[in-house]
Amino acid sequence: MGLPVFLAGFGDALPEPGATVELGGPEAKHVKVQRLGAGDEVFLVDGADRRALVRISLADGSRVACEVISAGVVERPTPHVTVVQALPKSDRAELAVDLMTEAGVDAIVPWAARRCVAKWTGAKAGKAREKWASTAREAAKQARRAWIPPVAELHSTKDVVALVEDVVGRGGVAAVLHEAERRPFAEVAAAAADAGEIVFVVGPEGGVDDEELELFRAAGATPVVLGPTVLRTALAGAAATSALGPLTRRWS
Repeated sequence: MGLPVFLAGFGDALPEPGATVELGGPEAKHVKVQRLGAGDEVFLVDGADRRALVRISLADGSRVACEVISAGVVERPTPHVTVVQALPKSDRAELAVDLMTEAGVDAIVPWAARRCVAKWTGAKAGKAREKWASTAREAAKQARRAWIPPVAELHSTKDVVALVEDVVGRGGVAAVLHEAERRPFAEVAAAAADAGEIVFVVGPEGGVDDEELELFRAAGATPVVLGPTVLRTALAGAAATSALGPLTRRWS
């Protein structure tokens, strides 16, 4: 089993070997919950690709001091994966974010699709987005990741169309995961093998609306079928990201 991972702030520069980095608040409590103490080694990450191997020198429950053994920047895999996730029903939203993050997604974009049952309106939108971001943080730690995928502001269909156009215009790839399509996922994975980024658009439980599908197609996205079975929306983004791994440089 890999070493536990905790979030820490490193400031403007990576800490040098021998330097002390302190944890407080929830992270210090997590150290106590995991029954870690002086002498134990753990990883500290800042959520933005930087990671340090440290040895705990003090742990008193509310404060944890760590001595840096080594530190560096963890290179992110390519292509960069963004999942545009139509809002799932509330009981599945956190599951979708958790699974995507553990699968390695690099960015998450909530999407208010036409057939979404869930709605983010008013003050609820900010709270819902923060819940997604919190889930991504905890899932990234669980997956031993140095990069925490950011959760974007809620996107309309028009916003997603613009995102697809931008990515395709930069030489990237965009795909709509759609159960009624016949074009296999392997085709879009092959196209992404030499691309710098790929966007997966995942519809709601009711599926992507025909008009939305045509808008995405016109913007440069390719509708593909992920596999022989129909996946719930909470699983599709994670499944696509995982399937992409051995077909591109992401797992190399």
